[in-house]
Amino acid sequence: MSAAVNESSSTDTTPTSRRQVLKALSGLFIALFVSTLSSTVVSSALPKIIGAVHGSQTQYTWVVTATLLTTTATTPIWGKLADLFSKKTLVQAAIAIFVLGTLACGMSQTAGQLIAARALQGVGVGGVQALVQITLAAMIPPRERGRYSGYLSSVTATSTIGGPLLGGVIVDTSWLGWRWCFFIGLPIAAVALFMLQRTLKLPLVRRENVKIDYLGATLIAAGVSVLLIWVSFVDDSFAWASWQTAVMVGGGLALIAAAVWVESRASEPVVPLAIVKQRTTALAIVGSLSVGTAMFGAAVFLSQYFQVSRGHSPTEAGLMTIPMMAGILVASTVAGRLISRTGKIKPFVILGTCLLLVGLAGLGTIDDKTPMVFLSASMLCVGMGVGMTLQNFVLVVQNAVPLKDVGAASSTVSFFRSLGGTIGVSVLGAVLARHVQDQVAREMASAGLSGGGGAAQSPAVQEITRVAYGDATAQIFLLSAAAAVLAVVAAVLLKPVSLRSSLDLQRPSAEKPTKAIG
Repeated sequence: MSAAVNESSSTDTTPTSRRQVLKALSGLFIALFVSTLSSTVVSSALPKIIGAVHGSQTQYTWVVTATLLTTTATTPIWGKLADLFSKKTLVQAAIAIFVLGTLACGMSQTAGQLIAARALQGVGVGGVQALVQITLAAMIPPRERGRYSGYLSSVTATSTIGGPLLGGVIVDTSWLGWRWCFFIGLPIAAVALFMLQRTLKLPLVRRENVKIDYLGATLIAAGVSVLLIWVSFVDDSFAWASWQTAVMVGGGLALIAAAVWVESRASEPVVPLAIVKQRTTALAIVGSLSVGTAMFGAAVFLSQYFQVSRGHSPTEAGLMTIPMMAGILVASTVAGRLISRTGKIKPFVILGTCLLLVGLAGLGTIDDKTPMVFLSASMLCVGMGVGMTLQNFVLVVQNAVPLKDVGAASSTVSFFRSLGGTIGVSVLGAVLARHVQDQVAREMASAGLSGGGGAAQSPAVQEITRVAYGDATAQIFLLSAAAAVLAVVAAVLLKPVSLRSSLDLQRPSAEKPTKAIG
């Protein structure tokens, strides 16, 4: 693809140029697919993985949380680097880090090694997820970007929701084994690197006297990490009202406050506060938090619901989420095309958040006997809601900022979406576990059953657990529906704007692109 395609300001993209753009994006989409898939592919396989590496229940949680934590903490850093350096080089570096982490995951012999490898893998995932959106914004004007954002949303959400299905198939296949949950991503990542090198060519913007805000980046990563670690352990290793909570919450907030102070004075802040304080960005952040909670929560908890409460295998549980994947694919593609055709985005974001709310509210009424037709309809609504909002909240912000800030702005919205997913999975998981524990204990006491010995494996206790898990799953989706209300409010309050047909709000004279680089 030539620089002319990258810098085109026409609202009408010819079929030829569309083919060029899709060719250039192919490597990015493959990289995005495999990196996002890695976050959820272990969901169905975790019991076997932890058993194989002799891990504890705490380590079980951290195999998932470690990746989400480093992904979330590094996303704004990758975004800022993209505003300063070659986007192509950065995305290749992110894929390389992801490959190293993935290889280490597959070769891990202990739970500690696996958690450390997952944390390294998350650094690469954060880079890929942020840089794909940023690169797209550097190539295509917002008006035309809606079409490609639909494809991007489909790739992200399908890999997120489809991860548990793939993981279930792998662990149910005797001749593969759990290590292939990680190894399967290596050849796909290699293809992505090859495609990027061959097809992606971007204009290079040279900037003088570049300064990287290392202190701000460190404070942001440390503050977010401390709070996410607290969310992961609270109500399990220690109580909500405890000295550990006071230290971790107080320390995390102090680090974030220090980061805000540093960012307000830095010449090249990692997260430009002027952008975050804009009405459009603030509302998009609120909406993204809710969408992240819904997407990751649905991927993790629906798979467990179908296995524990309905008695299905990991593969069957994954197949039962197909209505959600179908909703994501159809809604994101159709909405993306309509956004590009009309230039209007607010009506689609409002409709998407309303569908998300309806779907989550429906899932908030389920139990262990809910008809599959009702479950499918609710999952379809959730999928359509995610498909119409996932990338469009980012697109709203990209349309409101100059091209030089699109990296930081895009990654900030992605950061809060990942944060919503991480906090959502941790908090909702804690609520679910406590609800199941309390209800099982109450029902066993009422039935005169003991919690020890063979009683724990008796049919009566298994039935009590199955019912309790169905009720608990409904409770956490009701909490997710309450969060979705905020997304609806944020969507309604967005200013109705027409997507611009130019790459940039204005071309700074000091930053002229050079020829396309490969």
